[in-house]
Amino acid sequence: MTDTTPRLTITSDDQGAWALLQGRWGAAELGQRKHWQALQKALKTCDANPAQGWDLQGLQWLDHVGAQLLWNHWQHAWPQNLRLTDGQRAMLTRVASFQQAPAPARKPWCWMDQVNQLGLLVLHALDHLLHLVELVGQLALDFGSLLRNPRKGPWRDFSGHLYSMGATALPITALVGFLIGVVLAYLMALQLRQFGAEAFIVNILGISLIRELGPLLAAILVAGRSGSAITAQIGVMRVTEELDAMQVMGIRHGFRLVMPRAMALAVAMPLISLWTTLAALGGGMLAADLTMGISAGYFWQTLPDAVEVGNLVLAMSKSVVFGIFIALIGCHWGLRVQPNTQSLGEGTTASVVSSITMVIIVDAIFAIAFKDVGF
Repeated sequence: MTDTTPRLTITSDDQGAWALLQGRWGAAELGQRKHWQALQKALKTCDANPAQGWDLQGLQWLDHVGAQLLWNHWQHAWPQNLRLTDGQRAMLTRVASFQQAPAPARKPWCWMDQVNQLGLLVLHALDHLLHLVELVGQLALDFGSLLRNPRKGPWRDFSGHLYSMGATALPITALVGFLIGVVLAYLMALQLRQFGAEAFIVNILGISLIRELGPLLAAILVAGRSGSAITAQIGVMRVTEELDAMQVMGIRHGFRLVMPRAMALAVAMPLISLWTTLAALGGGMLAADLTMGISAGYFWQTLPDAVEVGNLVLAMSKSVVFGIFIALIGCHWGLRVQPNTQSLGEGTTASVVSSITMVIIVDAIFAIAFKDVGF
């Protein structure tokens, strides 16, 4: 009767030392403890060195368990001297193809690594802040050059950006402002009706929309709409190497790209803010008429007494600052785009997030600095 016990013996011939495998190297045989321990002991005496040959032709059976055992002993590399059948080679090849590299050891937590990461983030933020300050300084110099020689100014670019960023933004800002006014009026009506103070809805809507919500809402919409467009436009110019061509021809990026957009948004932003505020007041007036019976005539007659002109001046002033910073941040991220599409997408996203964050921060600064204006 044929012996099916899996075993390994060392032989030699004129070609060198050979590890001769015999028996059945399968799951049924290797699953027996005595066979497994005997093979482990035999494999330890047979190192996986380049000079060692392996002869598998005498095996009666080889399945994936035996093949995996051999592949692990070979340290996931084929021996230089190997004798085997086509079926055995196919089995070993299949096991090798499904063999995955061990997961890298997890690096232990170290508080210094966290400090280093924080330091890198701070340096990265300072680099962006420095570039933004450079853009502000360059904008001031370019505007001075424009005042000295207005004929050479990029007026066509200015008018085109004024239309694309200002006039085309009027429908969406009016719609959103109107709906915000309706929502605020309905919410206020529920509270004011409990105290019989329906008439004060004009005061609350007037102050909140004219002083804060109107300019803030318009700036957020423009930051998401025009800020992303500015970054995408300049970023595409980087990808198509137009910025490099402009530099070779001696055309300043700040004078032809940054300044026209900053001027256009500085002019358009107050107008968009006023337009959005009027639409919001219209929505609030309609909701107040439907819910509390406050007529439009009473609303417009009471509004000038409830809201001083200083609130409107403050709103228009900070809208100019919003517009300039939205344009500068959009240009900043556009100029830092790398010549690939992934960087373009990341820059556009970062531009929108940075612009909206800047709008909220600047609005909070204005609210604290001018808390006594308009009251």
